[in-house]
Amino acid sequence: MSYLYYARFTVIVCPEAAVSDCIPSISFIISFTPYCFIRTATNTISITTWGIIWTLCTRFSAYSVDDSGVNDRSMADPVDGTRVSGGLDSSSMGPRADTHSPLPFSGWDFWSILPTNAVLYSPETKLPRTRELALRRAIPANTNMKAIQASLEDISYLLRIPQRKPYGTMEGNVKKALKTAVDGKDSILASIPADQREQGSTLYTSLIDGKGGLQALLKCIKDQDPEKVSVGLASSLDTVAELELLQAPGLSFLLPEQYLKYPRLTGRAIVELTIEKGDGSSFSPEAGGEPRKTAKIQVVLDGYSAPLTTGNFAKLVTDGAYDGTKLSCINQAIISENGAQKNGYSVPLEIMPSGQFEPLYKTTLNVQDGELPVLPLSVYGAVAMAHSEVSEEYSSPYQFFFYLYDKRNSGLGGISFDEGQFSVFGYTTAGREILPQIRTGDVIRSAKLIEGQDRLVLPNES
Repeated sequence: MSYLYYARFTVIVCPEAAVSDCIPSISFIISFTPYCFIRTATNTISITTWGIIWTLCTRFSAYSVDDSGVNDRSMADPVDGTRVSGGLDSSSMGPRADTHSPLPFSGWDFWSILPTNAVLYSPETKLPRTRELALRRAIPANTNMKAIQASLEDISYLLRIPQRKPYGTMEGNVKKALKTAVDGKDSILASIPADQREQGSTLYTSLIDGKGGLQALLKCIKDQDPEKVSVGLASSLDTVAELELLQAPGLSFLLPEQYLKYPRLTGRAIVELTIEKGDGSSFSPEAGGEPRKTAKIQVVLDGYSAPLTTGNFAKLVTDGAYDGTKLSCINQAIISENGAQKNGYSVPLEIMPSGQFEPLYKTTLNVQDGELPVLPLSVYGAVAMAHSEVSEEYSSPYQFFFYLYDKRNSGLGGISFDEGQFSVFGYTTAGREILPQIRTGDVIRSAKLIEGQDRLVLPNES
């Protein structure tokens, strides 16, 4: 007997005969939020079975049907019955596909069941959940550095285990990272440009023996202090990222020739946006400060994964195109006005799939088939371009949005319903606390490129 657990403490008794042709082992479904898993005799489940079960569940979990029989994306809140939407609600961001189940459930009134706020998805996915992790993984660095990074990042997952934490495994991961760093020293330093090698050597020494280095992290693990381990791990990973950035002075791939007519960013850049309240009110004060009429937000642009999208955005910023732009709040997003009169480029949809060495153009990712982006939308404060009004194969020349990720309105693996559908090109790194305070009518008073001007390549200037 197998059990499928998903969403909301509702028990549906299913005669095995009703689904025997498709999923013979399922005898009943229990629903609860927010976790999902399958228990079988062997504690395993095939990808094919996941696909079948996803098809089975999404018809009556991710959508409801109104009296006219038309699919409705909004869903009832389990507490007060209010309606919440399951995805971005903007015509400029493109339509959403309906999902239908081919399975034989005639006579079953599934629509009386409280719909869930999530689509069934494997909970084992390791999609980056923070901006730091996503940006670090996007750096095209030396293979030894990536091996060190992977060993350390595994510890962050082990730290989430409640009660008795596997300190022995953590210690093994750090020792593995240390061995890779020591054995691969020459390779690591050789990957850094000659003019920055001295800085790289200093960072390398800090990674091994520094106050926040691997040796210090090893001691924290032996002391079995989870808080110290967490702090030490963050410090080591920050040093890893600094070293990797030195190893990646430009793009690791060649752009298709037809795209060389667009502006492009060949690395990282930082944009600072000054936001002003449209109604004359104030933003909440910083700790110990006074209420503010304006607030600043910083966004890191990742040209490694989206060189064309970031290039166009950075050029618009330097041209002052976003100064005075009004913002609107829609479900889970803060979107800029259309700006039809602005001189942006209609850049093709640009998404770097995880595990690939160059972006895909003019195509979305199929998340249900396991395609995941290097820069996920499923991170609070992700920044992406809206779709072009002409074709979804292109991004808007000007209109962008901040995505306000909410796990309650995402798939059970924590995946946004809109994952893999937009050109994500960066993340809010400073001023994230400002995002929930922004209201429709607030204004971008100014936008400035404060770092990375030297990495912006304009057409005919390469």
